[in-house]
Amino acid sequence: MSHDTIDEAAPRGVWRLVAQREIAVKLRDRNFLISTAITIIAIVASLGISGFISSRTETIDIAVTGPGASAVVELAGQLAHHSNAKVDFVAHEVADPAAVEAKVRAGDADAGLVPDLPGGWRLLGKTAKNDKADTYLSAAAGQLAIQQNTAAAGISTQQLARGGTVTSALLEPNAIDPGLAKAAGFVFAFLFYLSSILFGLSIAQSVVEEKQNRIVEILASAIPLRQLLIGKVIGNTVMALGQLILFVSAGLIGLAATGKGDQISQIGGAAGWFVVFFLVGFLALASLWAVAGALATRTEDLQATSTPLTMLVMIVLFAGIFLSGTAQTIASFVPLASVVAMPARLAAGTAAWWQPVIALLIMACAAYAIVLIAEKIYRRSLMQTQGRLTLRQALALED
Repeated sequence: MSHDTIDEAAPRGVWRLVAQREIAVKLRDRNFLISTAITIIAIVASLGISGFISSRTETIDIAVTGPGASAVVELAGQLAHHSNAKVDFVAHEVADPAAVEAKVRAGDADAGLVPDLPGGWRLLGKTAKNDKADTYLSAAAGQLAIQQNTAAAGISTQQLARGGTVTSALLEPNAIDPGLAKAAGFVFAFLFYLSSILFGLSIAQSVVEEKQNRIVEILASAIPLRQLLIGKVIGNTVMALGQLILFVSAGLIGLAATGKGDQISQIGGAAGWFVVFFLVGFLALASLWAVAGALATRTEDLQATSTPLTMLVMIVLFAGIFLSGTAQTIASFVPLASVVAMPARLAAGTAAWWQPVIALLIMACAAYAIVLIAEKIYRRSLMQTQGRLTLRQALALED
């Protein structure tokens, strides 16, 4: 009797038992639990460190000499403060330019400020120019010089600056930080790669071990192969999705803790779409990983049968990290690549509201077709124990 006949005669819903077993095995796997906990800690810690570094105020020590030098450094600090540059300038007065140069050479000062003839100032650095010191000290020196020159000319700085005021206005005040959007795209791509490889290899190894130990022959006599495949795919998809939600939640919580809560709404929306896209995409990938295990006869064969899948997942990873512009837009509608490309576009605010809906429908149709083909290959190759099969050989087999 063919497997299709067995599937039709067998009670439906047996896959639930298989799925429950797959979930129970994962939950009892100490390595899985420890790696999940470590990853969550790493996500929170990396965001915390990033937030600490970005909020830390840098102190730049300036060795100065000459009348008015300390006033330049003081004003530079005020200008930096008003521009939220998170930098402080501290003046250290010394006797003469030679002493300033000595302090800079010894590393006791980050830069030096000395009078320069016929007027103005000269900023000294040891091996490279300090861009922040150059920017704010130059602005401060220029502003003080204007004040002194206007006073000498008998006019005010307000009169001198009349008509030169520039005010700023944002056309998209709620737009997300481009750097944060890029980081979100990288995280989406990495999480997709991590979950796909971790759970995908787990499915393939489970299938080939059951095949190598002849356990599958016992299972096939009690459980229809289609039900066995569905159970493995659903069980591992549930675990992968649960782990992914934990990772995404940890990231959003960490984002709020670093003071970027105002951007959580857009990043959170993109993360929600990523979870949905991942769910649909992983259902297809999980069935393909099961096929990779069914084509193998021994664990050693997995490297050959799973290589195409590994390459596919890596291509999606690189696409999520490196694609931008038109290429990213196209990829956001390509099945599997859209799992990371579309959420990345949503995070950056470059996708219209209807585009993820269309991309998800395309992904769902592709996933359905992949699952149907994978199920047929799985059933035809699972009971073949003579040696490793190719896809062409498996498709040529009869049910």
